[in-house]
Amino acid sequence: MIPVRQLTDYLREQSLPLDKTELQIAVMTLTAVLAADKPASRRDLFRYPVPKLSEDGACSLVEELADQPYDLSPWFGGETQEAVAALTQLQALVESVNHKIGADWLGIYQRMGHGEDARLVKLAYLGLPSRAEFPLTEAFAEKSNNSRVGLSGWGVVIEDIAAWRADGGGYYECDPKVRSEVCLPVVDEHDRVLGIIDAESSQQGFFTPEKQVWLAALAIVLAAQMWDMPLEKHPARPN
Repeated sequence: MIPVRQLTDYLREQSLPLDKTELQIAVMTLTAVLAADKPASRRDLFRYPVPKLSEDGACSLVEELADQPYDLSPWFGGETQEAVAALTQLQALVESVNHKIGADWLGIYQRMGHGEDARLVKLAYLGLPSRAEFPLTEAFAEKSNNSRVGLSGWGVVIEDIAAWRADGGGYYECDPKVRSEVCLPVVDEHDRVLGIIDAESSQQGFFTPEKQVWLAALAIVLAAQMWDMPLEKHPARPN
């Protein structure tokens, strides 16, 4: 059982004016999702298509996929049963939350590596193909909400992407149809960033407080789930 204080602390630290009772119900629902038996997945949990990147790696080439899918297995030391179980849990959480909110895109990223090699790696998602890794550097954070949240530990709720960019806000474009976004950190009890979640919609102002509750609940539940992930401490960098 996740303590109510942890929920209250997360809302306060992220400046999210959400209903605490609704958040508690959402957290309990997602905890039950984790505890439920799950059928074998019909999808490849370890590989997914990604867009080609520009030569400098700074942006995605929209609607042009890379020749090879991204492979998560090196991060887990291979396609072990523990890795299958962990990724199955993450995918179940993504599907459960998106069943509630109906976003066009929803994904979970975990922080990997240290120092200049630190990055966010996408472990589970629903939606169009998108970039697999986001560098955790100040330079990349200037144009990427994912990287900024991953570095700072402070989430962002953007009701209008166009207005956000016009005001000088950084934004990494994978899909030009996206009009609103919520990006929240996954943090441990010491406020260290373990990863992030990112949700996008083609509608402005899509992420109402009722939808944000489920995203905040996902971030809170993931804090314990990511801590237990069977990841390699020093994996070889996937191709």
